[in-house]
Amino acid sequence: MNLYDAMSTLRAVRRLRPDPIPEDVLERVLNAATWAPTGGNLQPWHMVVVRDQAKKKSLQDLYLPRWQTYNGHYEERLAKMPEDQAEKSRKSLKAGDYLAENLGDVPVIVVFCFNPSNMAITDAKQDRPSIVGGGSVYPAVQNLLLAARSEGLGCVLTTLLCMDEPAVKNLLAIPEGWHTCAHIPLGYPVGGGHGSISRKPLAKMMSVDEF
Repeated sequence: MNLYDAMSTLRAVRRLRPDPIPEDVLERVLNAATWAPTGGNLQPWHMVVVRDQAKKKSLQDLYLPRWQTYNGHYEERLAKMPEDQAEKSRKSLKAGDYLAENLGDVPVIVVFCFNPSNMAITDAKQDRPSIVGGGSVYPAVQNLLLAARSEGLGCVLTTLLCMDEPAVKNLLAIPEGWHTCAHIPLGYPVGGGHGSISRKPLAKMMSVDEF
């Protein structure tokens, strides 16, 4: 599909069917991730494509309580929102409930891993959280999401399982020196799936010459 159409309709889709993804479709989506740019073209990342039912269920067991905690904190924010905005957020949270309760049944969970020893992390010594290393991983994640959109697959970028990284590494035999940064459930949507997105307008997101 048209790239601009894909980007402008790449909605977080959390209600996914358990139907299998054809091998050729999955290969195209995964291959798209490898085209992303990285510092020095070193590609310091790796995908673990989780299809084993028991492993997916174990990831769900880790994810569900993390989501429930996050959801509980978000409820406090809903009370302070305008009602129309709060209603949209409630719908999103319900979709998140669905994903958390059915994560083990999605056909594929792609776990993105990274090796910082192969990254030029130029902001490592700044007096703030370091993010530059992510520039060598998250473009690959976005490529995968856009490819999934083009193939009619639902997808969403999740990171809550990073809070349980030791358990995830043990479950998926991720070696020392490697870490996790994204977990992408893939599957065909329940219902409409992707569609128009809500974002701040360009005028609020940029300035010219000075901040």
